Amino acid sequence: MALGSLLDRHASYRTDDLALVFEDQRYTWVELRDNVHRLIRGLADEGIGHGDHVALLLDNCIPLVEVYWAAATAGIVVVPLSPLLRGNGLTSLINDSDAVAVIAMDHMAPHLDEVRGDVASVADDRWFVVGEAPESYRSYADLHRHGPPEPVAHPPVDDDVFNIVYSSGTTGLPKGIVHTHRIREAYCTGFATSYRIAQDSVIIHSGSLVFNGAFLTLMPWFYTGCSFVLMPGFDAVKMVGLMGDEAATHAMLVPSQIVQLLEDDRFEVSTLSSIEMLCSVGAPLLLEHKLKLVDRFPDRCYELYGLTEGFVTILDRNDFLAKADSVGVPPPLYEMRIVDDDGNDVAVGEIGEIAGRGPITTTGYYKRPDLTAAAIRDGWLHSGDLGRVDEDGFLYLVDRKKDMIISGGVNVYPTDIEEVVITHPAVRDVAVFGVPHDMWGEQPVAAVTLSTEADPDEIKEWANERVAARYQKLGGVVVLDSFPMSVAGKTLRREIKAAYLEGGDS
Repeated sequence: MALGSLLDRHASYRTDDLALVFEDQRYTWVELRDNVHRLIRGLADEGIGHGDHVALLLDNCIPLVEVYWAAATAGIVVVPLSPLLRGNGLTSLINDSDAVAVIAMDHMAPHLDEVRGDVASVADDRWFVVGEAPESYRSYADLHRHGPPEPVAHPPVDDDVFNIVYSSGTTGLPKGIVHTHRIREAYCTGFATSYRIAQDSVIIHSGSLVFNGAFLTLMPWFYTGCSFVLMPGFDAVKMVGLMGDEAATHAMLVPSQIVQLLEDDRFEVSTLSSIEMLCSVGAPLLLEHKLKLVDRFPDRCYELYGLTEGFVTILDRNDFLAKADSVGVPPPLYEMRIVDDDGNDVAVGEIGEIAGRGPITTTGYYKRPDLTAAAIRDGWLHSGDLGRVDEDGFLYLVDRKKDMIISGGVNVYPTDIEEVVITHPAVRDVAVFGVPHDMWGEQPVAAVTLSTEADPDEIKEWANERVAARYQKLGGVVVLDSFPMSVAGKTLRREIKAAYLEGGDS
């Protein structure tokens, strides 16, 4: 019951210390513990307890945090889903997860109305909303049953499921990645150590808490009992101000957020002297941005490469400059291989598929032994990502296999081209993808956002003069106001490509 003991421990030994901040709400550990116990009591009164699956369609909010703590403490299995899900994608994931209850934001009710009749496992009286409950829904507040804390009837154990995280929901078959309490305990200890998070740390988080990357700092908060400052969503100007006001020490950010923060002159160490860790996660941080970040915050920058399925490498602050274009090494207790299509190890410096294993590797995909067997072979998780290692064992990402462009029979990696385009003085961000070409099969195209006005043809010619090889030359450049983003803050390259092709550009 290691994970399940943490909330009561913090409430006992850190009674009046600040646990959680959300907008104008501030909770001590005792206040947070009491709220979570009221929730557990309310869920139990509804017949929902240990082992029951509860689907969440929540924006960042206090109830979302409370349900995560209820999962840790009482063994409820949480299924965090993106509030952006609609229609068939929403139906398929709720049904696949075997949820017995749904807790959603009130603004999700119209979208839920469209699918409730197709969700067999959730009874009519188990649809709860945070906010104003419309007719046929119940208020989340109804679950807060008052009374003294009671012992949890069936405390969770290490091999119980903590949550199921879906990798996608709009296309293809649902892939629910299972994380047990044991895995989340490894998140607690491993990432607290890697990121030097301690009892007196102040973590600030602006990304969506339904994104698995949030657990990289959320679980160390569970473990250390430090303070967690949660924002409703990412806003670069507000985040910089809040970092200063709350004396934040640790922040996990995706590259698109870092790009925006770097445009604020206050985002540097002399203004934000409390910062001890800024970590990039979710997608490769282009070298141009990485060097700007470390210049603003020397000896405080990290990068994590990882899979929700459970393998990571970390570029530590002590190696950030010396190995700036790498994504670091596996932490202690993790192992990594670079393999060819037959599963054989390749030589140092050669490109192959990244495979790894460690204490956070998933037990499998929910109800999908076929997908589990394809992804985890002989205990090794195969990532679908391409990379190489240097003589020191540091990992260098090349690209996703599925994003690789084949032009004239040659493998072309979008990241290599992106690293060139981003150095153009007018380019703010870039995403490269392949489009059909009559002669070469595929040809690279770059979508860019700009910091100053520039001609797309000029950017194309400028980049093509600087790429390393002929097959990396761009066939076109398209300027966008912004890039489509997932709920996790990742650039959706496939949507940019689809819109480009639909528009008939060439």
